[in-house]
Amino acid sequence: MTPDSFQLAILVLLGLAVGSFLNVCIHRIPLGQSLTLPPSRCPACEYQLRWFDNIPVASYAALGGRCRKCRTRISIRYPLVELATMALFVIHGEVFGWSAILVPRLLFACAMVVLFAIDLEHHLLPNVITLPSIAIGLISSAVLPPGLVDALIGVAVGGGVLWLIGEAYYRYSGQEGMGGGDVKMLAMIGAFLGWKLVLVTLVLSSVIGSVVGLFVILLKRGGMKYALPFGTFLAFAALVASLAGDRIVNWYVGLY
Repeated sequence: MTPDSFQLAILVLLGLAVGSFLNVCIHRIPLGQSLTLPPSRCPACEYQLRWFDNIPVASYAALGGRCRKCRTRISIRYPLVELATMALFVIHGEVFGWSAILVPRLLFACAMVVLFAIDLEHHLLPNVITLPSIAIGLISSAVLPPGLVDALIGVAVGGGVLWLIGEAYYRYSGQEGMGGGDVKMLAMIGAFLGWKLVLVTLVLSSVIGSVVGLFVILLKRGGMKYALPFGTFLAFAALVASLAGDRIVNWYVGLY
């Protein structure tokens, strides 16, 4: 086995294992439950999962997407999160190699996966993820790119821009237009990626959100005031910015 294939195998296995844990976070954090106790079990019949029921992707396939005991259907989210996390680990390994920055960027990617899924399902961006992550992002940025100054500016720009947009919308319409969770999430993104990539994230998420919002309206499933989970768009855009943001910035600057 060559070094490259060995590293790939590590990223694949680690990504699947971490993805399994992220599923626990996605399910339990919105419910305010412990991440360790009780052990994983079927929410329908309380059957406690054995180790062979918890093998990422493989157990879901072997069980046909149903509980071993009561045969209640298991959400497709579980293997999708595991596969997505695995893919992100592999892509990050390709982009950053086995350098020091790979570690905080993988932590950042994991946080984005959890926030993406929780906001999509619950329209919630938990403080237990966003606030500690701001501190972790600043600490890592103090010794790694983008640097502490850029990260601090990123926190201020990220949180400040969304807060101003939300405040302006509230004063114009009298209704809340931007949740506090979105503000904290973009500040967190700034702590990890710096102010330039925060702007890339904001632009990309706004474009994606506008396209999806228009699609929803065309399908007549919501009006102009339909609440879209903006944190989901932020998470996706932030992952793009983390992996390709510098190239996007260089391409844009090269246009002028």
